[in-house]
Amino acid sequence: MTSHSSRPQHGGTRGKAPRTTHKPAIGLALAGGGPLGAVYEIGALAAIEEAIEGLDLNDVGIYVGISAGGIIAAGLANGISPHEMCRLFIESDLDDEADSLFKPELLLKPAWGELARRLAAVPQAALTSSLHYASRAGRTGVARSFERMKDVLPAGLFSGNGIHEYISRVFSVEGRTNDFRELDKQLVLVATDLDSGESVRFGGPGWDHVPISRAAQASAAVPGLFPPVEIDGRHFVDGVLKKTLHASIALDQGVDLLICLNPIVPYNAKIMYAPGKLAQGGLLTVLSQSLRTIIHSRVEIGMTNYAKTYPDADILLFEPSQEDAEMFFTNLFSTSSRRRMCESAYQQTREMLWRNREEIGRRLERHGLRLKVQVLRDTSLTLVRQPAQPKKDRFATARLEDTLDSLERYLKVANG
Repeated sequence: MTSHSSRPQHGGTRGKAPRTTHKPAIGLALAGGGPLGAVYEIGALAAIEEAIEGLDLNDVGIYVGISAGGIIAAGLANGISPHEMCRLFIESDLDDEADSLFKPELLLKPAWGELARRLAAVPQAALTSSLHYASRAGRTGVARSFERMKDVLPAGLFSGNGIHEYISRVFSVEGRTNDFRELDKQLVLVATDLDSGESVRFGGPGWDHVPISRAAQASAAVPGLFPPVEIDGRHFVDGVLKKTLHASIALDQGVDLLICLNPIVPYNAKIMYAPGKLAQGGLLTVLSQSLRTIIHSRVEIGMTNYAKTYPDADILLFEPSQEDAEMFFTNLFSTSSRRRMCESAYQQTREMLWRNREEIGRRLERHGLRLKVQVLRDTSLTLVRQPAQPKKDRFATARLEDTLDSLERYLKVANG
């Protein structure tokens, strides 16, 4: 099933009678996608929870997260709702870092330790290479002698420690925890062991002692951008290297309904541009589109396999439209861009749910859930507020505005 805004895919049993009224086992699997993906997931999750009666995204059976999706999953498992994440992640204009779940600027801190260590090795590597070339008296090429210089290239340009430190502070608030073992829900953050290529499930047996914040850092360690994260003597990188969603982790737990979000889709430039437009964007644009295409193809293959392997589970996959230029070209370091894109994800997801309300409604009813058609029909609902007022005005009215916003939304959704 496709739509202009988002594309849900369904796996599992079609056409069977509704199940019993016992509480359904619900799982949530969130893919990565960097800060861009996190913004999309916040907007989409807010729309999903708001439109489905009986669904509490802070109270599902299992959360599986990778990279940026791991940060969002950890926040949900800690009781932070999608609407609260929007306030913290998207709309936070406060100076205190503890008031925000995450800021993209944290990703731009240079990995000074890694860079210094590699730089210190340059003289010895250069000397060894020179001696090797000289000792062969021209019998070997310069490239072969100096090949060992590749070892002084840094394993990553930016430090991921900011992710760990920031999440640690956010989860240190009373009522939250940075310890997998203290959660009353199952949280799994997936990273890849660099030396073996194996997927490791932080939060699972043998790996639940690792702080959630450190596991999130490891899961988000994109090779080349961030150095591998050392944990217990092993080095870990981005969990997406093996799979995009790792949805089978939740499906193996016997969930009845699995909600998946994948922000990584290729952009269909032919809709707005003539062929060849993306090629004019340079190396980064070409690499981005290529990576998106590869990763998304794995999702499509995975969904097909899940439907066959887990026929008794219903799987709903939410993705942005491949025609969404905002998702492809947005500047994540612009506050206005983040606000606009989060609102777009929220509205697109609402539109998709509305267009496919009959089929999705039938599937939800099998698990004792109901699609709130009246909520989807209400075009006045928005997620992201207008940019904050100047400080002198904002602090005087912030509490009242938040209270009124929450009350208005509660009344609209409750009556849906």
